Amino acid sequence: MGKSSKDKRDLYYRKAKEEGYRARSAFKLLQLNDQFHFLDDPNLKRVVDLCAAPGSWSQVLSRKLFEGQKDVEGRKIVAVDLQKMSPIDHVTTIQADITHPKTLNRILELFGNEKADFVCSDGAPDVTGLHDLDEYIQQQLIMSALQLTCCVLKRNGTFIAKIFRGRDIDMLYSQLGYLFDKIVCAKPRSSRGTSMEAFIVCLSYNPPQDWEPKLDINQSTEQFFEKIPSLNGISELSIDDQSHTKAQLPSWSLEERSIAEFMSCGGLDSFDSDATYHIDADDSRQRESLDPVQSPTNPPYKEALELKRRGKLTRAI
Repeated sequence: MGKSSKDKRDLYYRKAKEEGYRARSAFKLLQLNDQFHFLDDPNLKRVVDLCAAPGSWSQVLSRKLFEGQKDVEGRKIVAVDLQKMSPIDHVTTIQADITHPKTLNRILELFGNEKADFVCSDGAPDVTGLHDLDEYIQQQLIMSALQLTCCVLKRNGTFIAKIFRGRDIDMLYSQLGYLFDKIVCAKPRSSRGTSMEAFIVCLSYNPPQDWEPKLDINQSTEQFFEKIPSLNGISELSIDDQSHTKAQLPSWSLEERSIAEFMSCGGLDSFDSDATYHIDADDSRQRESLDPVQSPTNPPYKEALELKRRGKLTRAI
């Protein structure tokens, strides 16, 4: 969230800076919670934030679970990402791959071998602008997060993940419906209407009684879920000749697809992320240029600065 960002005219971008959040995406989780109240549960103790960098969702989790709370004993937040994250109060960060069994073991170790109450993922690939391709890659990321979630989430727990709505999103709804009692597609007001992103809210984790999910670095997503007959082939997605995402699920028919309930979160009194708001001329704070909340942990120019400091960066003649 630097000063040169193209989003600097976005009201949520500015509000995130004013309230100390590292990214405007913090308001997406806050508005989801306003609708579903999953962070207001007094019994919520163990939380996992996947694909967490730069950490705005972890900041929300920390404030909800610890700030102003009287009974915080046993509460633990674990944030996982391949990128390095700057420290956040009450959050244990792990720089690791969410598909690796060692990551799962590390999380369970931090939780004292207890299962998590809540798992969330705001991760997304760098979009290409090719919606079918972006949807495909995002769905693979969701399935990777789901693998870890199945191993770490307790029964009746909640899972939330960013999705890209597209032509075959109903297949994802149906797949998740085999593991959760209720699936809702939610669109926060802080998420731009021009964006195809939304959030899948999976309530009441209810896997088959005789299924014991286990992560194996040498197995694919399909192999992970193949012990559940109804989920056989969960990850078999490909791009057809017309560049449309097509499901290759031989054990499923088109009738098995489902439509999830769609819900807008944030209320009409919330700010519209696609709207432009006038600055109050009498409010000097609105006209003040705000510094970034958190400096980049690994900026692309870091290596160049180090080479220049050692005199090894010279201009070609």
